[in-house]
Amino acid sequence: MLLMGTKENPSNCHDVYKVEVIMTAPAQTAGQRGSGSANPTLWEALRRRREDIFRRPYFDYFNIMLVVLLLAFFGVAMVMSASMSTSVADGQRVWATTLRQSIMVVLGFVTMWLALRMPIKWVRRFSGVLLTVAFILLIAVLIPGIGTGLESKGSQSWLNLGFFSLQPSEIAKVAIAVWGAHYLAGHKFTGFAPGTRYFNFIGVATFMCVLIILEQDIGMALTFLSVVFAILFFAGINGKLLMAFGGTALLGVVVLALSGGFRGKRFEVYFDALFGHFEESKDAAFQSYQGFLSLADGGLTGVGVGQSRAKWFYLPEAKNDFIFAIIGEELGLVGGILFIALFGWLGFIGFRIAMKTSNQFLSLLAATLTAGVVAQAFVNIGYVIGLLPVTGIQLPLISAGGTSAVITLAAMGLLANCARHEPETISAMANYGKPTFENLLRLPEPTLKGLDTPQRRGKNSYPRNGEGMGYMEPEPRRLKRPGVRDQRIREVPVRNAAQRMDTQRTRSRRGGQTLRQPISERGATYRSRSRTMPESQPYRDGIRDGSYRNSRPYRQR
Repeated sequence: MLLMGTKENPSNCHDVYKVEVIMTAPAQTAGQRGSGSANPTLWEALRRRREDIFRRPYFDYFNIMLVVLLLAFFGVAMVMSASMSTSVADGQRVWATTLRQSIMVVLGFVTMWLALRMPIKWVRRFSGVLLTVAFILLIAVLIPGIGTGLESKGSQSWLNLGFFSLQPSEIAKVAIAVWGAHYLAGHKFTGFAPGTRYFNFIGVATFMCVLIILEQDIGMALTFLSVVFAILFFAGINGKLLMAFGGTALLGVVVLALSGGFRGKRFEVYFDALFGHFEESKDAAFQSYQGFLSLADGGLTGVGVGQSRAKWFYLPEAKNDFIFAIIGEELGLVGGILFIALFGWLGFIGFRIAMKTSNQFLSLLAATLTAGVVAQAFVNIGYVIGLLPVTGIQLPLISAGGTSAVITLAAMGLLANCARHEPETISAMANYGKPTFENLLRLPEPTLKGLDTPQRRGKNSYPRNGEGMGYMEPEPRRLKRPGVRDQRIREVPVRNAAQRMDTQRTRSRRGGQTLRQPISERGATYRSRSRTMPESQPYRDGIRDGSYRNSRPYRQR
Protein backbone atom coordinates (compact mmCIF):
# COMPACT_ATOMS: atom_id res chain seq x y z
CA MET A 1 0.00 0.00 0.00
CA LEU A 2 1.26 3.46 -0.95
CA LEU A 3 -0.04 6.79 0.37
CA MET A 4 0.36 9.77 -1.92
CA GLY A 5 -0.59 13.29 -0.81
CA THR A 6 -0.94 16.49 -2.87
CA LYS A 7 -1.53 19.98 -1.52
CA GLU A 8 -4.67 21.47 -3.13
CA ASN A 9 -5.46 24.82 -1.48
CA PRO A 10 -2.33 26.69 -0.30
CA SER A 11 -4.24 29.99 0.23
CA ASN A 12 -6.29 28.53 3.03
CA CYS A 13 -5.06 28.83 6.59
CA HIS A 14 -5.28 25.10 7.00
CA ASP A 15 -3.39 22.76 4.75
CA VAL A 16 -5.76 20.48 2.86
CA TYR A 17 -4.31 17.39 1.32
CA LYS A 18 -5.88 14.98 -1.13
CA VAL A 19 -4.86 11.45 -0.22
CA GLU A 20 -4.97 8.66 -2.76
CA VAL A 21 -4.65 5.06 -1.68
CA ILE A 22 -3.05 2.73 -4.18
CA MET A 23 -3.28 -0.97 -3.49
CA THR A 24 -0.54 -3.04 -5.05
CA ALA A 25 -1.20 -6.70 -5.61
CA PRO A 26 1.56 -9.23 -5.05
CA ALA A 27 3.24 -10.50 -8.17
CA GLN A 28 2.04 -13.83 -9.50
CA THR A 29 4.32 -16.74 -9.91
CA ALA A 30 4.88 -18.46 -13.21
CA GLY A 31 2.57 -21.29 -12.22
CA GLN A 32 -0.22 -18.95 -11.22
CA ARG A 33 -0.08 -17.03 -14.51
CA GLY A 34 -1.03 -20.09 -16.49
CA SER A 35 -4.31 -20.82 -14.69
CA GLY A 36 -7.19 -19.10 -12.98
CA SER A 37 -9.67 -16.44 -14.05
CA ALA A 38 -7.02 -13.69 -14.04
CA ASN A 39 -5.44 -15.15 -17.18
CA PRO A 40 -8.13 -17.03 -19.14
CA THR A 41 -7.25 -19.49 -21.83
CA LEU A 42 -7.55 -18.63 -25.50
CA TRP A 43 -10.78 -20.60 -25.82
CA GLU A 44 -12.27 -18.81 -22.80
CA ALA A 45 -11.22 -15.43 -24.18
CA LEU A 46 -12.79 -16.20 -27.56
CA ARG A 47 -15.99 -17.35 -25.88
CA ARG A 48 -16.22 -14.15 -23.85
CA ARG A 49 -15.53 -12.08 -26.94
CA ARG A 50 -18.25 -13.89 -28.86
CA GLU A 51 -20.77 -13.37 -26.06
CA ASP A 52 -19.85 -9.70 -25.86
CA ILE A 53 -20.44 -9.25 -29.59
CA PHE A 54 -23.72 -11.18 -29.59
CA ARG A 55 -25.07 -9.11 -26.69
CA ARG A 56 -24.71 -5.80 -28.49
CA PRO A 57 -28.13 -4.18 -29.03
CA TYR A 58 -27.76 -3.61 -32.79
CA PHE A 59 -26.13 -6.96 -33.60
CA ASP A 60 -29.17 -8.65 -35.19
CA TYR A 61 -30.37 -5.47 -36.89
CA PHE A 62 -27.04 -4.68 -38.55
CA ASN A 63 -26.43 -8.30 -39.57
CA ILE A 64 -29.79 -8.64 -41.30
CA MET A 65 -29.19 -5.46 -43.27
CA LEU A 66 -25.64 -6.54 -44.17
CA VAL A 67 -26.58 -10.04 -45.34
CA VAL A 68 -29.45 -8.74 -47.48
CA LEU A 69 -27.20 -6.15 -49.11
CA LEU A 70 -24.52 -8.76 -49.87
CA LEU A 71 -27.00 -11.24 -51.34
CA ALA A 72 -28.64 -8.59 -53.51
CA PHE A 73 -25.27 -7.31 -54.76
CA PHE A 74 -23.92 -10.79 -55.54
CA GLY A 75 -27.24 -11.68 -57.17
CA VAL A 76 -27.04 -8.81 -59.66
CA ALA A 77 -23.41 -9.72 -60.41
CA MET A 78 -24.24 -13.38 -61.09
CA VAL A 79 -27.28 -12.48 -63.21
CA MET A 80 -25.01 -10.23 -65.28
CA SER A 81 -22.63 -13.12 -65.85
CA ALA A 82 -25.29 -15.76 -66.57
CA SER A 83 -27.61 -13.73 -68.81
CA MET A 84 -25.26 -12.30 -71.44
CA SER A 85 -25.74 -15.16 -73.90
CA THR A 86 -29.53 -15.24 -73.65
CA SER A 87 -29.78 -11.46 -74.01
CA VAL A 88 -27.77 -11.54 -77.23
CA ALA A 89 -29.77 -14.51 -78.52
CA ASP A 90 -33.04 -12.63 -77.94
CA GLY A 91 -31.80 -9.71 -80.04
CA GLN A 92 -31.29 -7.41 -77.04
CA ARG A 93 -28.28 -5.65 -75.68
CA VAL A 94 -25.85 -7.74 -73.72
CA TRP A 95 -26.73 -5.94 -70.48
CA ALA A 96 -30.52 -5.87 -71.00
CA THR A 97 -31.37 -8.55 -68.42
CA THR A 98 -28.88 -7.10 -65.95
CA LEU A 99 -30.37 -3.62 -66.28
CA ARG A 100 -33.88 -4.96 -65.80
CA GLN A 101 -32.82 -6.95 -62.74
CA SER A 102 -31.01 -3.93 -61.27
CA ILE A 103 -34.12 -1.76 -61.64
CA MET A 104 -36.26 -4.36 -59.86
CA VAL A 105 -33.70 -4.70 -57.06
CA VAL A 106 -33.73 -0.92 -56.56
CA LEU A 107 -37.54 -1.05 -56.46
CA GLY A 108 -37.23 -3.89 -53.97
CA PHE A 109 -35.04 -1.76 -51.72
CA VAL A 110 -37.73 0.93 -51.85
CA THR A 111 -40.31 -1.60 -50.63
CA MET A 112 -37.84 -2.72 -47.97
CA TRP A 113 -37.52 0.89 -46.79
CA LEU A 114 -41.31 1.20 -46.66
CA ALA A 115 -41.52 -2.02 -44.64
CA LEU A 116 -38.91 -0.63 -42.24
CA ARG A 117 -40.89 2.57 -41.78
CA MET A 118 -44.24 0.85 -41.32
CA PRO A 119 -45.44 0.69 -37.68
CA ILE A 120 -45.90 -2.86 -36.48
CA LYS A 121 -49.53 -2.22 -35.55
CA TRP A 122 -50.20 -1.32 -39.19
CA VAL A 123 -48.71 -4.65 -40.26
CA ARG A 124 -51.23 -6.43 -38.05
CA ARG A 125 -54.06 -4.20 -39.19
CA PHE A 126 -53.58 -4.94 -42.91
CA SER A 127 -52.71 -8.64 -42.57
CA GLY A 128 -56.26 -9.69 -43.48
CA VAL A 129 -56.22 -7.50 -46.59
CA LEU A 130 -52.94 -9.06 -47.71
CA LEU A 131 -54.36 -12.56 -47.21
CA THR A 132 -57.47 -11.70 -49.24
CA VAL A 133 -55.36 -10.37 -52.12
CA ALA A 134 -53.25 -13.54 -52.07
CA PHE A 135 -56.38 -15.72 -52.24
CA ILE A 136 -57.75 -13.78 -55.21
CA LEU A 137 -54.47 -14.04 -57.11
CA LEU A 138 -54.09 -17.77 -56.39
CA ILE A 139 -57.57 -18.43 -57.77
CA ALA A 140 -57.07 -16.11 -60.75
CA VAL A 141 -53.92 -17.88 -61.91
CA LEU A 142 -55.90 -21.13 -62.30
CA ILE A 143 -58.46 -19.55 -64.64
CA PRO A 144 -57.74 -20.46 -68.29
CA GLY A 145 -56.63 -17.46 -70.27
CA ILE A 146 -55.46 -15.51 -67.20
CA GLY A 147 -52.78 -17.70 -65.68
CA THR A 148 -49.72 -18.41 -67.76
CA GLY A 149 -46.79 -20.74 -67.49
CA LEU A 150 -44.70 -23.25 -69.32
CA GLU A 151 -46.59 -26.50 -69.67
CA SER A 152 -43.35 -28.13 -70.84
CA LYS A 153 -42.05 -27.45 -67.36
CA GLY A 154 -45.27 -28.63 -65.77
CA SER A 155 -46.38 -25.40 -64.11
CA GLN A 156 -48.92 -22.65 -64.57
CA SER A 157 -48.11 -20.24 -61.78
CA TRP A 158 -47.72 -16.80 -63.39
CA LEU A 159 -50.03 -13.88 -64.03
CA ASN A 160 -49.07 -11.91 -67.12
CA LEU A 161 -50.12 -8.30 -66.51
CA GLY A 162 -48.66 -6.96 -69.73
CA PHE A 163 -45.74 -4.88 -68.55
CA PHE A 164 -44.62 -7.46 -65.97
CA SER A 165 -45.38 -10.97 -64.74
CA LEU A 166 -46.43 -11.83 -61.21
CA GLN A 167 -46.14 -15.09 -59.28
CA PRO A 168 -49.03 -15.23 -56.74
CA SER A 169 -47.43 -18.00 -54.69
CA GLU A 170 -44.66 -15.57 -53.67
CA ILE A 171 -47.27 -13.19 -52.26
CA ALA A 172 -49.13 -16.10 -50.63
CA LYS A 173 -45.99 -17.11 -48.76
CA VAL A 174 -45.61 -13.66 -47.20
CA ALA A 175 -49.38 -13.31 -46.64
CA ILE A 176 -49.70 -16.53 -44.62
CA ALA A 177 -46.68 -15.50 -42.55
CA VAL A 178 -48.08 -12.07 -41.64
CA TRP A 179 -51.68 -13.16 -41.17
CA GLY A 180 -50.79 -16.34 -39.28
CA ALA A 181 -48.58 -14.41 -36.86
CA HIS A 182 -51.38 -11.90 -36.30
CA TYR A 183 -54.10 -14.53 -35.92
CA LEU A 184 -52.27 -16.85 -33.50
CA ALA A 185 -50.37 -14.27 -31.42
CA GLY A 186 -51.51 -14.26 -27.81
CA HIS A 187 -53.55 -17.47 -28.11
CA LYS A 188 -52.28 -20.59 -26.40
CA PHE A 189 -52.56 -23.89 -28.23
CA THR A 190 -55.46 -25.94 -26.86
CA GLY A 191 -55.93 -28.41 -29.70
CA PHE A 192 -57.26 -28.60 -33.23
CA ALA A 193 -60.92 -28.80 -32.25
CA PRO A 194 -63.32 -27.23 -34.78
CA GLY A 195 -63.86 -23.56 -34.09
CA THR A 196 -60.50 -22.93 -32.45
CA ARG A 197 -58.01 -20.53 -33.94
CA TYR A 198 -55.50 -23.26 -34.73
CA PHE A 199 -58.14 -25.28 -36.56
CA ASN A 200 -59.11 -22.24 -38.63
CA PHE A 201 -55.47 -21.47 -39.39
CA ILE A 202 -54.79 -25.03 -40.55
CA GLY A 203 -57.87 -24.87 -42.77
CA VAL A 204 -56.79 -21.62 -44.43
CA ALA A 205 -53.20 -22.81 -44.89
CA THR A 206 -54.33 -26.15 -46.35
CA PHE A 207 -56.62 -24.46 -48.86
CA MET A 208 -53.84 -22.12 -50.01
CA CYS A 209 -51.37 -25.00 -50.27
CA VAL A 210 -53.82 -27.00 -52.42
CA LEU A 211 -54.20 -24.00 -54.74
CA ILE A 212 -50.41 -23.81 -55.11
CA ILE A 213 -50.21 -27.55 -55.82
CA LEU A 214 -52.89 -27.21 -58.49
CA GLU A 215 -50.53 -24.77 -60.22
CA GLN A 216 -48.05 -27.68 -60.40
CA ASP A 217 -45.57 -25.63 -58.36
CA ILE A 218 -44.36 -28.28 -55.92
CA GLY A 219 -41.25 -26.36 -54.90
CA MET A 220 -43.25 -23.35 -53.76
CA ALA A 221 -45.68 -25.71 -52.00
CA LEU A 222 -42.79 -27.12 -49.97
CA THR A 223 -41.64 -23.60 -49.13
CA PHE A 224 -45.19 -22.68 -48.12
CA LEU A 225 -45.37 -25.70 -45.83
CA SER A 226 -42.09 -24.69 -44.18
CA VAL A 227 -43.64 -21.31 -43.34
CA VAL A 228 -46.69 -23.00 -41.80
CA PHE A 229 -44.43 -25.39 -39.89
CA ALA A 230 -42.44 -22.45 -38.47
CA ILE A 231 -45.62 -20.69 -37.32
CA LEU A 232 -46.89 -23.76 -35.49
CA PHE A 233 -43.49 -24.51 -33.95
CA PHE A 234 -42.99 -21.02 -32.52
CA ALA A 235 -46.64 -20.88 -31.43
CA GLY A 236 -45.84 -23.65 -28.95
CA ILE A 237 -47.36 -26.81 -30.45
CA ASN A 238 -46.13 -30.12 -29.07
CA GLY A 239 -43.12 -31.47 -30.96
CA LYS A 240 -44.57 -34.95 -31.62
CA LEU A 241 -47.82 -33.48 -32.89
CA LEU A 242 -45.89 -31.09 -35.09
CA MET A 243 -43.80 -33.91 -36.56
CA ALA A 244 -46.94 -35.90 -37.31
CA PHE A 245 -48.50 -32.90 -39.00
CA GLY A 246 -45.36 -32.23 -41.05
CA GLY A 247 -45.05 -35.85 -42.14
CA THR A 248 -48.70 -36.00 -43.21
CA ALA A 249 -48.42 -32.76 -45.17
CA LEU A 250 -45.21 -33.89 -46.89
CA LEU A 251 -46.75 -37.24 -47.80
CA GLY A 252 -49.77 -35.47 -49.28
CA VAL A 253 -47.53 -33.23 -51.39
CA VAL A 254 -45.61 -36.25 -52.72
CA VAL A 255 -48.82 -38.13 -53.59
CA LEU A 256 -50.25 -35.14 -55.43
CA ALA A 257 -46.95 -34.62 -57.23
CA LEU A 258 -46.76 -38.22 -58.40
CA SER A 259 -50.32 -38.08 -59.69
CA GLY A 260 -49.26 -35.75 -62.53
CA GLY A 261 -47.41 -37.14 -65.54
CA PHE A 262 -44.71 -34.49 -65.76
CA ARG A 263 -44.07 -34.41 -62.01
CA GLY A 264 -43.89 -38.18 -61.93
CA LYS A 265 -41.16 -38.06 -64.56
CA ARG A 266 -39.22 -35.59 -62.44
CA PHE A 267 -39.24 -38.01 -59.52
CA GLU A 268 -38.02 -40.79 -61.79
CA VAL A 269 -35.25 -38.53 -63.04
CA TYR A 270 -34.37 -37.65 -59.46
CA PHE A 271 -33.88 -41.25 -58.40
CA ASP A 272 -31.91 -42.06 -61.56
CA ALA A 273 -29.62 -39.08 -60.98
CA LEU A 274 -29.31 -39.89 -57.28
CA PHE A 275 -27.94 -43.35 -58.04
CA GLY A 276 -25.87 -42.22 -61.04
CA HIS A 277 -28.01 -43.79 -63.79
CA PHE A 278 -27.81 -40.85 -66.18
CA GLU A 279 -27.81 -42.98 -69.31
CA GLU A 280 -31.29 -44.32 -68.58
CA SER A 281 -32.89 -40.85 -68.38
CA LYS A 282 -30.37 -38.64 -70.12
CA ASP A 283 -32.94 -36.79 -72.23
CA ALA A 284 -35.40 -36.10 -69.40
CA ALA A 285 -32.57 -35.27 -66.98
CA PHE A 286 -30.67 -33.07 -69.42
CA GLN A 287 -30.86 -29.96 -67.22
CA SER A 288 -29.77 -31.78 -64.06
CA TYR A 289 -26.99 -33.51 -65.97
CA GLN A 290 -25.63 -30.21 -67.30
CA GLY A 291 -25.84 -28.73 -63.81
CA PHE A 292 -23.68 -31.54 -62.44
CA LEU A 293 -21.15 -30.98 -65.22
CA SER A 294 -21.01 -27.27 -64.41
CA LEU A 295 -20.34 -27.95 -60.73
CA ALA A 296 -17.65 -30.47 -61.65
CA ASP A 297 -15.92 -28.01 -63.99
CA GLY A 298 -15.73 -25.42 -61.21
CA GLY A 299 -13.50 -27.47 -58.97
CA LEU A 300 -12.25 -25.82 -55.80
CA THR A 301 -11.83 -22.19 -56.86
CA GLY A 302 -13.80 -22.02 -60.13
CA VAL A 303 -12.94 -20.95 -63.67
CA GLY A 304 -13.41 -17.24 -62.94
CA VAL A 305 -16.30 -14.78 -62.97
CA GLY A 306 -17.80 -14.51 -66.46
CA GLN A 307 -15.84 -17.52 -67.79
CA SER A 308 -18.60 -20.12 -67.54
CA ARG A 309 -19.10 -22.38 -70.54
CA ALA A 310 -22.42 -23.87 -69.47
CA LYS A 311 -24.26 -20.55 -69.82
CA TRP A 312 -23.62 -20.60 -73.60
CA PHE A 313 -26.81 -22.61 -74.27
CA TYR A 314 -25.59 -25.80 -72.59
CA LEU A 315 -27.51 -25.25 -69.35
CA PRO A 316 -31.17 -24.24 -69.71
CA GLU A 317 -32.44 -21.64 -67.22
CA ALA A 318 -28.89 -20.70 -66.28
CA LYS A 319 -29.97 -17.28 -65.03
CA ASN A 320 -33.03 -18.54 -63.13
CA ASP A 321 -33.47 -21.95 -61.55
CA PHE A 322 -29.92 -23.24 -62.08
CA ILE A 323 -27.95 -20.09 -61.33
CA PHE A 324 -26.29 -21.90 -58.42
CA ALA A 325 -24.65 -24.20 -60.99
CA ILE A 326 -23.13 -21.12 -62.64
CA ILE A 327 -21.95 -19.95 -59.20
CA GLY A 328 -20.30 -23.31 -58.61
CA GLU A 329 -18.64 -23.26 -62.02
CA GLU A 330 -17.30 -19.70 -61.89
CA LEU A 331 -16.51 -19.45 -58.15
CA GLY A 332 -15.92 -23.12 -57.38
CA LEU A 333 -16.58 -24.95 -54.16
CA VAL A 334 -15.37 -21.94 -52.15
CA GLY A 335 -17.92 -19.62 -53.75
CA GLY A 336 -20.73 -22.13 -53.34
CA ILE A 337 -19.95 -22.56 -49.65
CA LEU A 338 -19.88 -18.77 -49.26
CA PHE A 339 -23.41 -18.43 -50.65
CA ILE A 340 -24.67 -21.31 -48.51
CA ALA A 341 -23.05 -19.68 -45.46
CA LEU A 342 -24.80 -16.37 -46.21
CA PHE A 343 -28.21 -18.04 -46.30
CA GLY A 344 -27.34 -20.05 -43.20
CA TRP A 345 -26.31 -16.89 -41.37
CA LEU A 346 -29.56 -15.23 -42.46
CA GLY A 347 -31.48 -18.14 -40.97
CA PHE A 348 -29.50 -18.02 -37.72
CA ILE A 349 -30.06 -14.29 -37.24
CA GLY A 350 -33.74 -14.51 -38.19
CA PHE A 351 -34.52 -17.28 -35.72
CA ARG A 352 -32.44 -15.48 -33.09
CA ILE A 353 -34.66 -12.42 -33.53
CA ALA A 354 -37.72 -14.64 -33.13
CA MET A 355 -36.41 -15.99 -29.81
CA LYS A 356 -35.21 -12.65 -28.42
CA THR A 357 -38.21 -10.42 -29.03
CA SER A 358 -40.63 -9.96 -26.14
CA ASN A 359 -43.77 -9.81 -28.32
CA GLN A 360 -45.28 -13.02 -29.66
CA PHE A 361 -46.51 -11.44 -32.89
CA LEU A 362 -42.99 -10.26 -33.72
CA SER A 363 -41.60 -13.66 -32.76
CA LEU A 364 -43.97 -15.52 -35.08
CA LEU A 365 -43.48 -12.99 -37.88
CA ALA A 366 -39.67 -13.16 -37.74
CA ALA A 367 -39.66 -16.96 -37.64
CA THR A 368 -42.02 -17.38 -40.59
CA LEU A 369 -40.36 -14.81 -42.84
CA THR A 370 -36.98 -16.39 -42.13
CA ALA A 371 -38.26 -19.90 -42.76
CA GLY A 372 -39.80 -18.89 -46.08
CA VAL A 373 -36.64 -17.38 -47.55
CA VAL A 374 -34.16 -19.91 -46.15
CA ALA A 375 -36.28 -22.94 -47.05
CA GLN A 376 -36.68 -21.72 -50.63
CA ALA A 377 -32.93 -21.18 -50.89
CA PHE A 378 -32.03 -24.64 -49.65
CA VAL A 379 -34.68 -26.34 -51.81
CA ASN A 380 -33.16 -24.62 -54.86
CA ILE A 381 -29.60 -25.52 -53.88
CA GLY A 382 -30.73 -29.04 -53.00
CA TYR A 383 -32.10 -29.88 -56.43
CA VAL A 384 -29.15 -28.26 -58.23
CA ILE A 385 -26.67 -30.50 -56.40
CA GLY A 386 -28.96 -33.55 -56.74
CA LEU A 387 -30.29 -33.97 -53.20
CA LEU A 388 -33.90 -33.08 -54.12
CA PRO A 389 -36.09 -33.44 -57.21
CA VAL A 390 -36.08 -30.47 -59.59
CA THR A 391 -38.95 -28.24 -58.50
CA GLY A 392 -38.34 -25.09 -60.53
CA ILE A 393 -38.23 -22.45 -57.78
CA GLN A 394 -35.77 -19.58 -57.85
CA LEU A 395 -32.85 -18.84 -55.56
CA PRO A 396 -34.01 -15.85 -53.46
CA LEU A 397 -32.23 -12.55 -54.18
CA ILE A 398 -29.88 -14.34 -56.61
CA SER A 399 -31.92 -15.64 -59.56
CA ALA A 400 -33.20 -13.31 -62.27
CA GLY A 401 -36.78 -12.42 -61.43
CA GLY A 402 -38.19 -8.98 -60.79
CA THR A 403 -41.29 -9.68 -58.70
CA SER A 404 -39.47 -12.31 -56.65
CA ALA A 405 -36.75 -9.81 -55.77
CA VAL A 406 -39.28 -7.11 -54.83
CA ILE A 407 -41.38 -9.41 -52.62
CA THR A 408 -38.33 -10.99 -50.97
CA LEU A 409 -36.78 -7.61 -50.16
CA ALA A 410 -40.11 -6.43 -48.73
CA ALA A 411 -40.16 -9.53 -46.50
CA MET A 412 -36.61 -8.81 -45.40
CA GLY A 413 -37.69 -5.26 -44.57
CA LEU A 414 -40.34 -6.68 -42.23
CA LEU A 415 -37.71 -8.98 -40.69
CA ALA A 416 -35.37 -6.02 -40.12
CA ASN A 417 -38.31 -4.15 -38.61
CA CYS A 418 -38.73 -7.02 -36.14
CA ALA A 419 -35.02 -6.69 -35.28
CA ARG A 420 -35.52 -2.95 -34.63
CA HIS A 421 -38.17 -3.83 -32.05
CA GLU A 422 -36.00 -6.05 -29.88
CA PRO A 423 -36.05 -4.79 -26.25
CA GLU A 424 -32.31 -4.03 -26.25
CA THR A 425 -32.55 -2.09 -29.52
CA ILE A 426 -35.51 -0.01 -28.33
CA SER A 427 -33.72 0.81 -25.07
CA ALA A 428 -30.49 1.72 -26.86
CA MET A 429 -32.26 4.06 -29.28
CA ALA A 430 -34.24 5.68 -26.46
CA ASN A 431 -31.18 6.36 -24.31
CA TYR A 432 -28.39 6.95 -26.83
CA GLY A 433 -30.23 8.00 -29.97
CA LYS A 434 -30.68 6.31 -33.32
CA PRO A 435 -27.75 5.21 -35.52
CA THR A 436 -26.60 7.52 -38.29
CA PHE A 437 -28.01 5.48 -41.17
CA GLU A 438 -31.45 5.44 -39.50
CA ASN A 439 -31.43 9.22 -39.45
CA LEU A 440 -30.42 9.24 -43.11
CA LEU A 441 -33.28 6.88 -43.97
CA ARG A 442 -35.65 8.95 -41.79
CA LEU A 443 -36.88 5.90 -39.90
CA PRO A 444 -39.24 6.51 -36.96
CA GLU A 445 -38.34 5.51 -33.43
CA PRO A 446 -39.39 1.89 -32.80
CA THR A 447 -42.23 1.35 -30.38
CA LEU A 448 -44.42 -1.55 -29.33
CA LYS A 449 -47.36 0.68 -28.55
CA GLY A 450 -50.71 -1.02 -28.93
CA LEU A 451 -49.42 -4.43 -30.04
CA ASP A 452 -50.87 -6.50 -27.20
CA THR A 453 -54.36 -5.04 -27.39
CA PRO A 454 -57.33 -7.22 -28.31
CA GLN A 455 -58.04 -7.47 -32.02
CA ARG A 456 -61.42 -5.75 -31.76
CA ARG A 457 -60.90 -2.89 -29.36
CA GLY A 458 -62.54 0.44 -28.90
CA LYS A 459 -61.20 3.67 -30.26
CA ASN A 460 -59.78 4.84 -26.93
CA SER A 461 -59.05 1.47 -25.34
CA TYR A 462 -55.83 0.88 -23.45
CA PRO A 463 -53.11 -1.64 -24.29
CA ARG A 464 -52.93 -4.68 -22.05
CA ASN A 465 -49.89 -6.42 -20.64
CA GLY A 466 -47.86 -3.46 -21.78
CA GLU A 467 -45.06 -3.56 -19.26
CA GLY A 468 -41.97 -2.12 -20.93
CA MET A 469 -43.71 -1.71 -24.29
CA GLY A 470 -44.77 1.95 -24.31
CA TYR A 471 -48.21 3.35 -23.60
CA MET A 472 -51.00 5.02 -25.50
CA GLU A 473 -52.20 8.51 -24.71
CA PRO A 474 -56.01 8.36 -24.90
CA GLU A 475 -58.41 11.25 -24.99
CA PRO A 476 -59.04 12.92 -21.60
CA ARG A 477 -61.90 11.38 -19.68
CA ARG A 478 -64.36 13.11 -17.40
CA LEU A 479 -64.50 12.04 -13.76
CA LYS A 480 -67.80 11.72 -11.95
CA ARG A 481 -66.97 11.63 -8.24
CA PRO A 482 -68.61 13.19 -5.14
CA GLY A 483 -67.31 16.71 -4.80
CA VAL A 484 -65.29 16.56 -7.99
CA ARG A 485 -67.03 17.16 -11.31
CA ASP A 486 -65.92 17.53 -14.88
CA GLN A 487 -62.29 16.90 -14.05
CA ARG A 488 -59.94 15.65 -16.76
CA ILE A 489 -56.96 13.37 -16.41
CA ARG A 490 -54.56 12.00 -18.96
CA GLU A 491 -51.77 9.46 -19.11
CA VAL A 492 -48.22 10.67 -19.56
CA PRO A 493 -46.48 8.26 -21.99
CA VAL A 494 -43.23 6.73 -20.84
CA ARG A 495 -40.61 8.07 -23.24
CA ASN A 496 -37.45 6.25 -22.23
CA ALA A 497 -35.97 3.88 -19.72
CA ALA A 498 -34.68 6.65 -17.43
CA GLN A 499 -38.13 8.18 -17.00
CA ARG A 500 -39.64 4.73 -16.59
CA MET A 501 -37.62 4.27 -13.41
CA ASP A 502 -39.06 7.53 -11.99
CA THR A 503 -42.71 6.67 -12.43
CA GLN A 504 -45.72 6.25 -10.20
CA ARG A 505 -47.82 3.21 -10.98
CA THR A 506 -51.46 2.88 -10.03
CA ARG A 507 -53.35 -0.26 -10.95
CA SER A 508 -56.90 0.33 -12.17
CA ARG A 509 -59.86 -1.90 -11.53
CA ARG A 510 -61.18 -1.40 -15.05
CA GLY A 511 -59.64 -3.55 -17.78
CA GLY A 512 -56.30 -4.00 -16.04
CA GLN A 513 -54.77 -0.85 -17.51
CA THR A 514 -51.83 0.87 -15.84
CA LEU A 515 -52.00 4.63 -15.33
CA ARG A 516 -48.59 6.26 -15.23
CA GLN A 517 -47.47 9.74 -14.27
CA PRO A 518 -43.90 10.95 -13.63
CA ILE A 519 -43.18 11.68 -9.98
CA SER A 520 -41.54 14.97 -10.88
CA GLU A 521 -44.84 16.25 -12.31
CA ARG A 522 -47.44 14.89 -9.91
CA GLY A 523 -46.52 16.38 -6.51
CA ALA A 524 -48.56 14.94 -3.62
CA THR A 525 -51.16 12.52 -5.01
CA TYR A 526 -54.37 11.10 -3.68
CA ARG A 527 -56.42 8.17 -4.90
CA SER A 528 -60.10 8.22 -5.75
CA ARG A 529 -61.03 4.60 -6.38
CA SER A 530 -59.02 3.78 -9.50
CA ARG A 531 -57.83 7.27 -10.49
CA THR A 532 -54.75 9.28 -9.56
CA MET A 533 -55.33 13.01 -9.03
CA PRO A 534 -52.64 15.69 -8.45
CA GLU A 535 -52.98 18.01 -5.48
CA SER A 536 -52.42 21.14 -7.59
CA GLN A 537 -55.42 20.38 -9.78
CA PRO A 538 -58.23 22.93 -9.23
CA TYR A 539 -61.54 21.63 -7.93
CA ARG A 540 -65.03 22.96 -8.34
CA ASP A 541 -68.19 23.11 -6.23
CA GLY A 542 -66.59 25.49 -3.74
CA ILE A 543 -64.14 22.93 -2.35
CA ARG A 544 -60.82 24.56 -1.61
CA ASP A 545 -57.46 22.95 -2.21
CA GLY A 546 -56.73 20.52 0.56
CA SER A 547 -60.23 20.48 2.06
CA TYR A 548 -61.00 17.14 0.42
CA ARG A 549 -58.32 15.29 2.35
CA ASN A 550 -60.69 14.14 5.08
CA SER A 551 -63.67 13.49 2.82
CA ARG A 552 -64.89 9.92 2.48
CA PRO A 553 -64.01 9.14 -1.17
CA TYR A 554 -60.38 10.12 -0.71
CA ARG A 555 -57.58 8.84 1.42
CA GLN A 556 -54.01 10.00 1.65
CA ARG A 557 -51.40 7.63 0.33
